[in-house]
This record gives sequence, C-alpha cells and structure tokens, in this order.
Amino acid sequence: MAKEEKKAPKLRFNGYTNDWERKKLGDVANSYINGGTPDTQNKNYWIGDIPWIQSSDLKNDDIWNVNINKYITNKAVNDSAAKLIPANSIAIVTRVGVGKLAYMSQEYSTSQDFLSLVDIKEDLIFIMYMLYFKISKVSSSLQGTSIKGITKKELLNLSISIVNNTAEQNRIGQVFKILDNSINLHERKYEELTLIKKALLQKLFPKKDGFKPEIRYKNFNDAWEQRKLGEVVERFDNLRIPVTSSKREKGITPYYGANGIQDYVQGYTHDGEFVLVAEDGANDLQNYPVHYVNGKVWVNNHAHVLQGKNKMVDNLFLVNAIKQIKIETYLVGGSRAKLNADVMMKLPIKVPTFNEQQRLGKYFARLDSLITLHQCKLEKLKQLKKFLLQNMFI
Repeated sequence: MAKEEKKAPKLRFNGYTNDWERKKLGDVANSYINGGTPDTQNKNYWIGDIPWIQSSDLKNDDIWNVNINKYITNKAVNDSAAKLIPANSIAIVTRVGVGKLAYMSQEYSTSQDFLSLVDIKEDLIFIMYMLYFKISKVSSSLQGTSIKGITKKELLNLSISIVNNTAEQNRIGQVFKILDNSINLHERKYEELTLIKKALLQKLFPKKDGFKPEIRYKNFNDAWEQRKLGEVVERFDNLRIPVTSSKREKGITPYYGANGIQDYVQGYTHDGEFVLVAEDGANDLQNYPVHYVNGKVWVNNHAHVLQGKNKMVDNLFLVNAIKQIKIETYLVGGSRAKLNADVMMKLPIKVPTFNEQQRLGKYFARLDSLITLHQCKLEKLKQLKKFLLQNMFI
C-alpha cells in the first residue's frame, strides 16, 4: 500500500484546517537569476558599490545576515555573466556550500554558485523558512555522496508544500523570525562574554616574560612565582577507568573524556574538586581542553586528573592558569597528539599568593557561569527551532 501523502503539518495554529498544496519550488517566484564572476584580474571591476556575494559570505544557519566582502561596478555586470538582482530576492547556493540561502534586502550580484528567486509570490518570511527547511534536507541527503551541488532544473522542480492562506503563512513566518532574533541575541551575548573573558585573562595574568599582571585587585602587589606544574598539583590518573559506551550503565554521574562530558553513568571514579586536562584526542589543540569539575565524576583514560596542593593552588585559578600555557607545543605523536604525564607535570606555570588566586578563580568562575548560561539557552533555542521546523512544515 502506498504511503499516504501528508496534507498538513503536525503543528498548526488554532482555526486553520485547510490542506496544504503540493507545488514545485519554481512556483513561488516570478523569475530566477543565475550569477557570474567578473574578471578577477581587472581591478577596475572590483571598486564599485554593487554587493557581489559568494558562498563563503553566507552562514549555514543564518538566513538574514550576509557578510558582504566584495563590491563590483555596473561595467563589471555588463561585461560578464554577473547580473544585477533586485532587492527583496532570495539567494540560494547551488554548488559549493549547497544548502545555504539568504534574504537580500538590497540590489546585489552573485557568483555562479547561486540561483536567486526574484519577485516572491507568497509571504516572504514564510517562504524563507520553508526553503531553509526543505533545502537543509536536500543538503543532508547529499552529504557523503560524490554530488557537489544541485542544478537549476533540479532546484526549481523540487517538491514543496505550501498553505494557500496568507494569514497562516504570516503567523508561521513570524514564529521563526522571533525565534531567530532570540537565537542571535544569545549568540551575540555569548560571543561578547567570551571575548571579554579572553581580554581579562590577558590583563589579569602576567604576559609571557613578565611576573606581574597589568590589572590587579587592591592590596596585591607581589610578583608571581614561576613554578613547574608538578610542584603545585597532585595527579590522580591512577583512579581513571575507561568504559566502552555499550558497557556503561546509565546514571547521573558525568562521564568525562578528553573534550568534556561524553555521557552520564552510574558510579564514579573521583569525588571532589579537580582539573581535567586532555591527554590525547583533543578536538582543539590551540584552545586545549581543560575543565574544572566539583563533585562525583567518572573520568576515562583520555584526560589527566589534577588537583591543587592544599593552600598552594586554588583549583578555580588552576584551570585558567593552565589555559594560558600553549600546550600544543608540548604534544607528541601524529594525528592523535598526546600530552604525556611527565611532560605535563613539568609545564611552566606562574602563580600569585593563594588569596589572590582565590579572588581570580571566583571571578572567572562567575564569568564562566554566565557564559555557560547563554550557551545553554542558545542550544535550547536551536533545538526548539529544529523541532518546530520539522513539525510546522511538511
């Protein structure tokens, strides 16, 4: 028996019951325009005021903002395959970066990697999100294949579903526009706080060849001491136990690997305040994974487990102090770089008095909590958007 075709999404506003209509993507606009690239050797073509966009100017999950880097002249348009595309059109990437699209509020031009939909017939915001949902699915289906793009014919013949009710289209579009505004707000706040923390670490910790930071709390004037990490911490790697995912018993204890929490399990390997430093398998060698934990945790054999010696090093301070070290230069191995325990314990670290450490540790802990708060809200909003896309469109 043939699978019955869906005629309406799972979630709808009250009062809307009419079936959605099956159409082709080409039905939503009155015209379609390809792009082209003017001669890149002719510098006179690239000193104009017409925005010329390429795939790298668009973000995968941001359909309202484009990072325009290049501008061309009218002569460049006339002398090449590039076209002048009207404002309020939709630019869709069809080749490298297929799956990305953006609303263009001004006249513009594109590379040959785009097809632009001009003079949209339906509610613009609704169409933007419907296309984002539909083209994302197409992009996912192409991943892992040898196909690098989608042709103009394939794109315009793409089957879509649309409700023939402007009011319902408008309400659906506004839901996602408001949601995207909230996502962008938390994204900006998260990025701002991350930059603020980076700047403060540079000011509140000594520079490479110095022993006093530029900015200090009142009444702290002593020079920081240069020590080896092993002089101020204990190592508890001997308690680590790796467990394959199939043998883990689900629970509430965070299960840590090189890059942070991997799972939640029953039982624990460590109980207390510790700093975890990736041993091998780090996903970012420049921003090397270092985590502060407090309480019961399970740690596998891909993260070193450190704890500041009593009254010598505060653990909240320690996590930030280790992050100031360029650990990448101390790694060994090839594709899976490793931080050997002996090498780690000889890492150079600068420490102030214990009281100053505590002040710094608590300050950055509060800042980290604020960063994590926005990061969690951001992830929840993205998950909500994903759920609504899947249930408010067909």
